[in-house]
Formats: sequence, C-alpha cells, structure tokens
Amino acid sequence: MPAVYIVADNIYSPIGTTTTQNFERVKQGISGIKKHNDPALSDESVHVSLFNYNESEDNKEFINSKFERLLVSSIKDVLAIADIDATDEKTILIVSSAKGNISLLETDPAAPDLKDRIALHTSAKKVAVHFGFVNQPLVVSNACISGIMAILTGARLLQSGQYENAVVVGADVISRFVLSGFQSFQAISSEPCKPFDENRTGITLGEGAATMILSTNAKYAGKIKVLGGAVSNDANHISAPSRTGKELSDAIERTLSMAGLVPDDIDLISAHGTATSYNDEMEAKAIALAGLSIVPTNSLKGYYGHTLGAAGLIESIISIQSLKQNVILPTLGFEKIGVSSPVNVCTALTPKRLKTCLKTASGFGGCNAAVVFSK
Repeated sequence: MPAVYIVADNIYSPIGTTTTQNFERVKQGISGIKKHNDPALSDESVHVSLFNYNESEDNKEFINSKFERLLVSSIKDVLAIADIDATDEKTILIVSSAKGNISLLETDPAAPDLKDRIALHTSAKKVAVHFGFVNQPLVVSNACISGIMAILTGARLLQSGQYENAVVVGADVISRFVLSGFQSFQAISSEPCKPFDENRTGITLGEGAATMILSTNAKYAGKIKVLGGAVSNDANHISAPSRTGKELSDAIERTLSMAGLVPDDIDLISAHGTATSYNDEMEAKAIALAGLSIVPTNSLKGYYGHTLGAAGLIESIISIQSLKQNVILPTLGFEKIGVSSPVNVCTALTPKRLKTCLKTASGFGGCNAAVVFSK
C-alpha cells in the first residue's frame, strides 16, 4: 500500500491558533485550563479550558455556530500553508466531533429546522461548501476516539486509491449540555486534572479544533508518516471501560503489527490519560499488556483538558511536533504514580532522539483506538 504522509497541520485552541504557538506554549508549561464561574455553563464553579469569546467569533459573517467557526478557522490556517487544492476531485474532507452543534438545543428556539442544524452532516456540508470541496464530506463521530478514527479513515481511503489527499478536521465546544453529562457521572474534577496521579479526582473538559492534511503523493516523501492504526471495542459497558485493558492492548498490538514494528521500536506514547480512576487504570494495564511499560509516556489533558472529538487530532499533532523536535513533553499535574500497572510517565521536558510515537484513545461505549506516526 502507498505511504500516507502528513503534509501540514493546525491546532486552534485556547492557548494558540497555530501548531507552532501551541507547541511552544505547551513546552513552557502553559495550560488553557482555568476556573470559571459562569451560571450559563454550570451552577458551580468549574475548571475547564475555554476560548476567549472574541477569539471564537472569527468567520461569524458566514457561519453562525461556534463549532462550525472553529472548524473553519483551523482549516483556513492549514490550507494557507499547504499545497493542497480543496476543489480537487482527489481531495476529501473528513469532520470529527463528539457533540458538534448539540449546544444549539440550549441556546436556540425549537424551530422546525433545529434538528437539521444540529446534525453533524449539516455542519460538514456547510464547511465543505465554504472551502469549495467538490466531494461529499465524511463525518466520524465515535465518542472520544473520533479524532484518531478520522485519521485512520483518511489514511485507509487514500491507501484504497479513492483519493490522494484528505483534510481531516476535528472540533468540539463545551456547553452546559456537554458538561452536565459528565457531571452526572460525577466524573468532573474539582481541580485541574492529574493524569495517572494517585490523587487524581476526575476529568477536566476543554474545547478546541485541529486539522491534519494527509496525502499519498510521493512529492511529500520525507514528511512524517502514518504507519498504521487499529480500533477495538470492549463490548463491556455503556460508559465504563474494560477493567482488564485487553481490548485497548489488542488495538495497540494490531497497530504495531500493521506498522511492522515491535514494542522496542516505540519511542514515545501519547496516552489518552483522562485522569479518571477507571480510564487511567485500564490504559496502564493495556500499555503493560502490549509490552510498552518502559516507553516514555505522557498525557496532554493537563494543557488542553479533554477536547472530546478534537482530542485525538490535537494530541497527535503535538506528538508529531515532539518527533520533529526530539523532545518529550511532561504530563502536567502528575506527581506520583496512581495506577497498578507500571507506566513510565514523563515528568520533565526531556530531549531525546525520537523516531516513532504511538497515540492511544478510549471512549464511552468501550471504543479504543491506536495509531503510529514515524519520521
């Protein structure tokens, strides 16, 4: 199968509007997570990573939802730096999100067109029309693995020969509707999240967008490659992950096999690391089962919060920058290991020669995903 190259990328988040800005600020230990006292968001104060209101108002003249504006802002930046034509029949747009425009249920009247406006395919079509994509866009929405699954969907479409380029974009916004769902599980932390830490108390949410352009065009040889990836499902519980980690481990092992790698070939793991008791414990077991316990591992949730359908893309792009700059980022909020299986959690900015990175994710319904990137 042809190689899949990462041509260009963008992260549009509360800590920066370009990949370069985001990576530099993460290296400086800057987090977008702040304590908010907003009755429209929650009856109680809550830690969350949110956009400045004005910052998310870009492009309001033609797209009237915050979610869609985030998609447009991220795509606009990456198309400006990439030699990719959105109007080319060989180019496909893939949109990743967990919640999309669901917040319109809170803010807009129950008009006859509301059902259509909150549909993800409606948003995808509006964005495609704005940039002139000629192919019907695809939507990937599978809880918190949506971003990675969208990358894998793009790679497989390119390798099948159906397209040559894929513009993969993901975004989610945090609203009262979204936040209350996690509060109902008592999963929201009362402080910024602490992935894998023994004193972790739950998840911190965040909003953001990211875009990655994939291509099989040989002129991009030398760029970072998507070597392989896989998904699995626990078939265990509607929200709680598997207690064994076996299903995520299976996805990791199939990913390594597809990439022609063994555990010793992995230089860095970008974990899902949500800082909930069950997810971190399950992920640690999966990493151990896959023979990766000694591999340097980080979670980026302390910088961005959990950005849901954008998380897989944002965290993959940051990890790709780590490969390019040969530096491992620390896990913000982590102090002492709090899971039963060994995980080599990074605690300091560490220069190291890197070639490959494994990115993992898990989500409601027991879904799991893994992907490997390589120089």
